[in-house]
Amino acid sequence: MSAPAGAVDAPPRRRRPKDRRQQIAMAAAVAFSARGYHQVSMGDVAAEVGITAAALYRHFPNKYALFVDASRRLAHGLIEATDPVVASEAERDPAVQRDDILRAVIDVTIENRLTGGLYRWEGRYLTRDDRALLRHEFDELVSRVRGPLVALRPDLSDADADVLSAAALSVIASITAHHTTLRAKALTSLLLDAADSVLAVDLPPAADRADAPPPTTGVPSASTRERLVNEAIPLFYRLGYHETTVEDICSAVGITASALYRHFPGKSDILLEACVRAAERLGATTSSALGSASSREQALGGLVDAYIDYAFTQHELMSVYFSDVGALPEDDRVRLYAIQRRHVDEWVSLLESVRPELTASAARFLVHAGLNVTVDVVRVMRFADSPAARVRVATLVRATLGVD
Repeated sequence: MSAPAGAVDAPPRRRRPKDRRQQIAMAAAVAFSARGYHQVSMGDVAAEVGITAAALYRHFPNKYALFVDASRRLAHGLIEATDPVVASEAERDPAVQRDDILRAVIDVTIENRLTGGLYRWEGRYLTRDDRALLRHEFDELVSRVRGPLVALRPDLSDADADVLSAAALSVIASITAHHTTLRAKALTSLLLDAADSVLAVDLPPAADRADAPPPTTGVPSASTRERLVNEAIPLFYRLGYHETTVEDICSAVGITASALYRHFPGKSDILLEACVRAAERLGATTSSALGSASSREQALGGLVDAYIDYAFTQHELMSVYFSDVGALPEDDRVRLYAIQRRHVDEWVSLLESVRPELTASAARFLVHAGLNVTVDVVRVMRFADSPAARVRVATLVRATLGVD
């Protein structure tokens, strides 16, 4: 039956997505991860989703509530992905269960690759209670990897089982820190092999407390400019760049704000100085390792040891660089990222020559995994430096790279 003359078709009815709240949270997670919590507004997220700011506020009362929801969804997604494997624990060989858990984590991490920086570097903006809830989710994930690992290696100490499990998960999480591409099947296989290699490591003995070097405080610089940077770095590390005020820095140094402005035009210039130092010191470790090596294998080992030294001794500076560099102007970020890429390129070139069977992309993924394991395991060790601790980290990194 034809429509009456002059009839107009009704416009198609717009259907709201089944879970608009989840869509918003995931868009926010990508934005927060890429640009940082403070650089993203509610309006930015609304525009990304294609809704008005008013519509966004009907789902979330403020940006912090959105940040918490996004963080929890990402963390809990990893738990949910491994639930079916854990439920069938009694029916599976521990080696199969281990790999099934790792594959589930890999699949979710690949799917949510653009959101990885959210809980890694932005989690410090959570309140203590919210941070504890997020920490509980990751502790649960570590325990799920730990279960089949202990079944396969019953002689492992509890501490070593936790370190190995955390390191294996760090291998997988490393893909969120860079944009190298690889087909999903090949990437899954590469990450699974590297994580399994880490879980198979025989860790050297941990350090006794007597082995740890006594903490050193150093001698304050006579240069006010130097003291401003040195005092700002731990403040940025503890509070975050945006929460640290000029008054906080001045108070730590014992000067007035007007005195600070004689050395730096503003707080962002202090952050830039800190980030430049982080990049330059990392470059210096690379030059030293390459210059003292007699072979490419030895040079790669030297880079591993130098980066571990850097992670232990410069962990505050390193954290500030990775978490707050997004607050700098784009031109400065581009310059710093170029320095960072050159450092990674040195690792990749050496790894390709030591393991010629690897493609360039695979080598780059493994290098990023090794760097990530260094940072994460040093953090798990609470930055307690000692010769024994460094050997333990180096053993894990070499296993990740496949050169142990």
